[in-house]
Amino acid sequence: MSDHDPAGSPGRPDAPARPTLKTIAEMTGLGVTTVSRALKDAHDISAKTKLRVRKVADAIGYHPDRAGVRLRTGKTNVISLILDQTDKVPEFARRLIVGISDVIRGTPYHLVVTPQSRSDDPMDPVRYILNTRAADGVIITHIRPDDERVHALQKSGLPFVAHGRCLSAPDHAYHDFDNRAFCEMAAKRLIARGRKRLALLSPPSEFSYYQETLAGLAAAAQEAGIPFEVLRGIDLDSSSEVLRQAGMALRHQDYVPDGVICGSELCAMALIDGMIQSGLDVGRDIDVIAKETSDLLNFTRPRIDSLREDLIVAGQQLATHLLDVIKGHDHATLQSLSDPIPVWRNEI
Repeated sequence: MSDHDPAGSPGRPDAPARPTLKTIAEMTGLGVTTVSRALKDAHDISAKTKLRVRKVADAIGYHPDRAGVRLRTGKTNVISLILDQTDKVPEFARRLIVGISDVIRGTPYHLVVTPQSRSDDPMDPVRYILNTRAADGVIITHIRPDDERVHALQKSGLPFVAHGRCLSAPDHAYHDFDNRAFCEMAAKRLIARGRKRLALLSPPSEFSYYQETLAGLAAAAQEAGIPFEVLRGIDLDSSSEVLRQAGMALRHQDYVPDGVICGSELCAMALIDGMIQSGLDVGRDIDVIAKETSDLLNFTRPRIDSLREDLIVAGQQLATHLLDVIKGHDHATLQSLSDPIPVWRNEI
C-alpha cells in the first residue's frame, strides 16, 4: 500500500477509501509532488501553500502510510522519547511531551514514548531502538556523568539529544536546567534571610545533576563562610513517608540545619510535613527553598520560596535540537541551559 493508492480496511471491501496524496492534490488543484513536499515542510514551498495543504489533510483525516514511507525512504518519521516512569517530578512527562509536540507539530515526525523503569537496565530501550531502527531520533533523560546510552548512540550515528549532560562525552547535543545556578541562588537567598547552617536534599548521586547541584551550594556556602551538609540516607528518589520521617528527625541530628534546599516541590512538601510535626516552625526556625516544576507551591502552607524549571520550554528545546541533529547540524553547537526563574513568596 502506498500514499498514492486508496485502500480500505483489510477484509472490508465496502469500507471508504483511505485519503491519499492524490486526494489532497485533487481537492487543492496542486500536483501530487507539491502536496507531498508541502507536508514534508520543504523549504521551497511557500508557507501559504503548506497551510492550505495541511488544512485539507486535517479535514479529510489524511495520514501517511508509515510502512510505505519506511520502505521507500528508510525513515520511520518517529521520534522516540525514552521516559523513566518512576520520576517524582510533578508532571515531568506531560510537560516535556507538550513542549516536544509544540515543535514537531507540522513536521513529518510523530512522537512515541518508550517507557523504562529505573530498576531495569537503562540500555534496554536504546538497544531495542538501535536493533529495530524504530525511530529516526531519540530523546533520553536522567543522564549520568559517564552514560553508556550516550556512548552507544554516538557510536551508532542515530540522531539523539539528552535532557542533561554526559560529562565523559561533552560534545553531544543536550538541553539542561542550570542546577548549579539553582542551588547557588537558593543558598544565597537562604543566607540573605539570615540562615547560617545549610543542608541539601540531593538528587541521587549517580546522575550528572547531583554534581552540578552540590557545586552550586558549595560555592555559595564557601563564599559566605558557613557550613553545609547533604542530608544523609535520603535523596529525591526517597518515598514521601521516608522524607516525612526524615523531616521529623531533623531537629535531633548532630547537625541541625536552619536552611534546606530541595530539588523537587513534592519532596519539599513531605520533608516540611515532618518538620512541622516535630515542632519546627518553617519560616521562623528553618527555611526551605525548592525547585518547582508545577504550580503546587502556590496553594500550600506555609509559603516557601522556590526557583522554577519550565519543562515545557525544556521539551521545546530538546525537540528543536533533535530536528537540527537530524538535519546534520554539529552536535556541539546544539547545547543549551535554562536559567532558574525565582519565585519568591517571602520577604528577606
